[in-house]
Amino acid sequence: MIGPAAAADYPLRQVTVIVPFAPGGPTDTVARIISAQMAKSLGQKVAIENVVGAGGTLAASLASRAAADGYTLIAGHMGTHAAAVPLYPGLSYHPTRDFEPVALLAGTPIVILARKDFPPKNLEEFAAYVRANTERLNVAHAGIGSVSYVSCLVLHRQLGVKPTGVPFGGMGPAMKALIAGEVDYMCDQIVNAVPHINSGKIKAYAIAMPTRSPSLPNVPTTAEAGLPGFQARAWIAMFAPKGTPPSLVVLLNAAASHALDDRAVRDSLQALGAVIPAPEQRTPQALADLVASEIDRLTPLLWQAANATNGHDQPWK
Repeated sequence: MIGPAAAADYPLRQVTVIVPFAPGGPTDTVARIISAQMAKSLGQKVAIENVVGAGGTLAASLASRAAADGYTLIAGHMGTHAAAVPLYPGLSYHPTRDFEPVALLAGTPIVILARKDFPPKNLEEFAAYVRANTERLNVAHAGIGSVSYVSCLVLHRQLGVKPTGVPFGGMGPAMKALIAGEVDYMCDQIVNAVPHINSGKIKAYAIAMPTRSPSLPNVPTTAEAGLPGFQARAWIAMFAPKGTPPSLVVLLNAAASHALDDRAVRDSLQALGAVIPAPEQRTPQALADLVASEIDRLTPLLWQAANATNGHDQPWK
């Protein structure tokens, strides 16, 4: 057991981590890897419960109303705990008011992906092709407010296009559709994409970060590929319902941080391209600051993107 003496009688039973999407997606994958290790520290099983719907906000709403006793947590992310605020005016929860931040679990760079037989050979050709064929293309996402939706919304604003969106219950099902050629392309977190890129089942055009990922060394950055203005970062974090005792938050934070220091966990996450947060980035206060800053950053950006029309200046020369 780890954590303060005040929480010595916790946990007495299974802890549940709600994942806002279907099994097999990036949030689910990261949550399962870390929860398995947390269970060893806590001395109780940590189970995953997948709750699908409304771009992850259904699960977040459910988690916000759970008993604040440390037995129900949620693996939220940039979509459910930041982007959802401007995208869902009637949101039944607020990330900063209805949750206790526990720990940042991983950073997840965004990759522009397409079915393996999508005609463009590089990102510049991709941009031209999407502009020329917008009306007959479709893009997969995990619902309005999800990371995949938000990332491609920003990409489409830069390209000046509005293709047809195809929502799925998570990026696991969306990836299956992309591999099967049922959808044309998508913006996805790297954790979900690495195995399928390396096996040749899908195409990767660029990664939306300043430097290449060690797990995808042959995939150029958006800056290298000619679209430097498209930088998309995502993250996955653990939250508890508001009112969860501070002693339990401290214990859960310690368990999550301990998991992130485990060599096997680090190797698994890094092999998938996840960025492991430094110790100072894992504290509850650091996560609270991240959530507040992300809401501030994304609110004007997503409002503009959601209300944009075609005809923006094109980045390609």
